[in-house]
Amino acid sequence: MPRPLWTGAISFGLVTIPIKVVSATENHSISFHQYHREDMGRIRTRKVCEVDGKVLSQDEIGKGYEVAKDRTVPVTDEELDRMPLPTAKAIEIVAFVEADSIDPVRISDSYYLAVDGQVAAKPYTLLRRALERSDKVAVAKFAWHNRERLGLLRVRDDAIVLHAMRWPDEIRSPETLAPREAELDEGEIERAVQLTDSMALDDISGFRDRYREALEELLAAKSEGKALPAAAGGEEEEPGKVMDLMAALNASVKAAKETRGEDATVHEMTPGKPRTRKKAAPAKKGTAAKKTVAKKQPARKTAARKRTAS
Repeated sequence: MPRPLWTGAISFGLVTIPIKVVSATENHSISFHQYHREDMGRIRTRKVCEVDGKVLSQDEIGKGYEVAKDRTVPVTDEELDRMPLPTAKAIEIVAFVEADSIDPVRISDSYYLAVDGQVAAKPYTLLRRALERSDKVAVAKFAWHNRERLGLLRVRDDAIVLHAMRWPDEIRSPETLAPREAELDEGEIERAVQLTDSMALDDISGFRDRYREALEELLAAKSEGKALPAAAGGEEEEPGKVMDLMAALNASVKAAKETRGEDATVHEMTPGKPRTRKKAAPAKKGTAAKKTVAKKQPARKTAARKRTAS
């Protein structure tokens, strides 16, 4: 088991479950150090006091909050630990909600919750079974790194996972980022839907970090004095080039089908005339909608006629 990052308990009503928190993910990124190009000397970051210019060690550095331009209030770790916070050593469940009601943007890092001692086995299993049977997730509060956080508890295999969540006021609104309405042809939308169908997968566990693999090959070649791997070929699109959207969609559907070994024959669709729904009268819109439904669901219409006739 990885080294626990935090120990405490889950507070589930009047039930207490001693747990250990371990990271649910691993970072496989390749990291670099900074070196002086001339002599390859290592570059270090030093913490220097701007008052006396002295280089400080970690035990000489404290926390503080700037309340005014030239006034800082010092805060010690002991003072933070003594704060009257009920979630200081507990993950307190405050509600149960439907999983679909949680905005994925709010979800941050993930952690596994492991039992801390045999006494926790039964209440841990009880909470896990309750989550499974109710098809819900638990919203909880907990304190970590000198701040209270919001969390989400759900079941993964036989373990309970804690997802750290952002508070509602920490999520920026995308309102100013959304593009203005663009005129789209119905054929373009249908071809885009076909592209999503041709790229659909039931399992994404086979994806690999190809950049890290290429970087490992580069570092191995340089360390062994071998020739560097050849760069991957590919045509770069000119910036600002006007794109034929329908042609790009047709080509994308064909490429996706070829990748999956399906029949790559693609019936080319060309954009039709843009619909002018804004100018149409409300009555015509309703009629058009009924015609569309009739084309897509002929069986239901026929059944309705039979019932009327009888």
